[in-house]
Amino acid sequence: MNNHQPVLKSFMLSLLFVLGTVVFAQAAKREFYEIKIYTISSSAQEQALDAYLKDAYIPALHRQGIKTIGVFKPRSATDDAGKKVYVLTPLKSQNHVLTITKKLDADAVYQQAGNAYINAKFDNKPYDRFESIILLAFSEAPQLMLPNLNGPKSDRIYELRSYEGPTEKYYLNKVKMFNTGGEVALFKRLNFNAVFYGEVITGSHMPNLMYMTTFVNQADRDAHWKAFVDSPEWKVLIADEQYKNNTSKNTQYFLYPTEYSDI
Repeated sequence: MNNHQPVLKSFMLSLLFVLGTVVFAQAAKREFYEIKIYTISSSAQEQALDAYLKDAYIPALHRQGIKTIGVFKPRSATDDAGKKVYVLTPLKSQNHVLTITKKLDADAVYQQAGNAYINAKFDNKPYDRFESIILLAFSEAPQLMLPNLNGPKSDRIYELRSYEGPTEKYYLNKVKMFNTGGEVALFKRLNFNAVFYGEVITGSHMPNLMYMTTFVNQADRDAHWKAFVDSPEWKVLIADEQYKNNTSKNTQYFLYPTEYSDI
């Protein structure tokens, strides 16, 4: 028996362990997100929700170590203007939502600051309904990204998109198109200032993925999308047979960030 074999075997096992640990650590870096969509029907509800998010919810999450919470509203030219409020919260895990809730329940400062929202009467509620969507970040964009934009927040276009697939298989094919197919890389090359890309784990339009890109204004948004459509990378991707028919519905939401939003 070769005297070097046990040493070599031990070395190979150690190497495999280290590589496995690195791969696991990289995979574990993928964030989760919650998108909470409030439906409102009056300016009074909007004001109450703004006060709660600005003075109670966001400061409380900051105290929990969550530093970047986004709050967005539909732009004035859209059908949902004055009817929706979007709240984006990064999460460490799918169950982090439960941890946040427990900590909020035990946060006396939050309870006091959010009293009007928390203890609202049935006939004076701060919203009509809300939907909670949980997402897992794409492998090619594992962390939330802050956009590098100048100019007034009120002029900005935050474009939230949802791509629904005909089946789970087609949906996963669209995720692949973004990741290994190079669509995320193309967005990066063209400076789309993406905030996140995510696979929807729970939501009302599954199977689907969602992502958010940002622009200085409408003209900036239109110029970026023209560059995208005209790019040689996209022409190759859109002609690739393996990605055919992987999207059955593409829904776009045009938003702007509130002045108190972290994103």
